[in-house]
Amino acid sequence: MATQKDIMRPNAIPARAVDSPVQVSVVIPVYNELKSVPLLHKALHEALDDYPTTWEVVFVDDGSRDGSLQALEILAGGDPQHTRVVALRRNFGQTAAISAGIDYARGDIIVLMDSDLQNDPADIPMLLDKINEGYDLVSGWRKDRQDAFFTRTFPSRIANWIISKVTGVGLHDYGCTLKAYRREVLTGFRLYGEMHRFIPAYAGYVGAKITEVVVRHHPRKFGKTNYGLNRTVKVVLDLFTVKFLSGYVNKPIYLFGGFGLGLIGISGSGFLYLLYRKIVFLAETTTSPIFLLSIMLTVLGVQSILLGLIAEIVVRTYHESQSKPIYTVRFVIQGDEPSEPHA
Repeated sequence: MATQKDIMRPNAIPARAVDSPVQVSVVIPVYNELKSVPLLHKALHEALDDYPTTWEVVFVDDGSRDGSLQALEILAGGDPQHTRVVALRRNFGQTAAISAGIDYARGDIIVLMDSDLQNDPADIPMLLDKINEGYDLVSGWRKDRQDAFFTRTFPSRIANWIISKVTGVGLHDYGCTLKAYRREVLTGFRLYGEMHRFIPAYAGYVGAKITEVVVRHHPRKFGKTNYGLNRTVKVVLDLFTVKFLSGYVNKPIYLFGGFGLGLIGISGSGFLYLLYRKIVFLAETTTSPIFLLSIMLTVLGVQSILLGLIAEIVVRTYHESQSKPIYTVRFVIQGDEPSEPHA
């Protein structure tokens, strides 16, 4: 029987994190949260100082204009052991800030959370306990959400239901930033748009073990939210991208070809209907709008199939030019000799 030492996790942690004394990195994007960050920094120490792990917090200033960056610099100067600050040149958005924080984090466990004090740092040990039980991703669920119901909570519930159904990864609260991840489930894809909320979907696609825990959610103490209903539109559009990347990126012909065959099938039904009218009622076919519509659908169907074939060529070129595998390995159980993938 294989023992624990026989289990290898190839490429689980980037090289810069392997020898790092930091085990847990808390990544926090910051945008105009001058009053919140000192309180948040204090709360992180209260939550993690007694937890049996080494940790750091990576604040990413996303082009703040209210003095947040200066406040973060003071915090980092007074706490260099635990605090790092990444200052972006301008406001790039939450997803870009999170991506930068992950890139500069040193821990093999990444915890994401917001900077507005609505997420509670006291919940982080609970997430880490779940990670230590063997989960790859632990998602927070703001069951008692302290936000305006009609403008934020209700649209969020609808979005969570749609995302869960489309992606197949059922979570109550995709929008909750407070989540803990093993670093390996964050590799292999780049974040953009509003994609940070879809990380569980990507993780589920590569076989991550995912669970969900109820976390606390506090009313906003300072300032106002930077998000409105227009964000919902962006999320829905990004959902199309996520579904394509997770379901069809390796076989795009299934999407484009299936759509094209469907159009050709509809056009074929139109032609059969016209043929029936011609035989039974001696009706004119070429002047009928159905005739023109059927021809158009046939052309569109053929174009869609051809587009799928072109996409197949692009995907194969992408994988073969980079020797990029179409699978991901969780771990390898081996005997006495090291097990390496063949070239």
